[in-house]
Amino acid sequence: MTNNTVSSTARVLGAGLRALLALTLVCGVIYPLAVTGVAQVLFSDRANGSEIKDERGQVVGSSLIGQRYDLPLKKGEESPAADLKWFQPRPSNGLGTNSVNTQYSLILSGATNRSGDNAELIRWVKDAKAAVVKDNSTPTYKVTPQDVPADAVTSSGSGLDPDISPAYAKLQVHRVAERNGLDVKKVEDLVRAHTTGRLLGFMGEPRVNVLELNTALRNLTQP
Repeated sequence: MTNNTVSSTARVLGAGLRALLALTLVCGVIYPLAVTGVAQVLFSDRANGSEIKDERGQVVGSSLIGQRYDLPLKKGEESPAADLKWFQPRPSNGLGTNSVNTQYSLILSGATNRSGDNAELIRWVKDAKAAVVKDNSTPTYKVTPQDVPADAVTSSGSGLDPDISPAYAKLQVHRVAERNGLDVKKVEDLVRAHTTGRLLGFMGEPRVNVLELNTALRNLTQP
């Protein structure tokens, strides 16, 4: 009786061990390799993080994550000033700062969670609108508060939106052209070339990816 019990237990343990090894091989090795291989063949760009590269082939970021374009922080400043030779993204208020990886100014993804009548949010929007008007007005092109689109003064739900509206991109054209010594028409063509329409012609809104646009701008201005 005892020998039968030991033998039965050994068979069960052996079967369990074989099942463990087989499932580990299938689910932990073969399946991940198959999925990775299919993804690399059919969706290589997305599988690798939707990377954006410059004309030298250097990765400059991801088309899915917004980046800021700021000047180095000066002594006494709480936040760096925008580098106005580049197209600027949407604001990213309320997300905190990154003390772990200083390569990135944002560590959190989320909205400000302030209601439309919140006094601080209203102040942010008014200050942002005034800054957009001031920064984008040039001697030959004047911006009015009525010209400023909503995405220029409000952050997205994630705070990491990589896109801006074509209206906000066009608003920045004269300032970018002046700061980089370029013809306005050439910068307008650049914006037009990097404007993506609605998905299938009716879903979503037209948009401009800021990193892609600024990468093309850098390629245009640097020899």
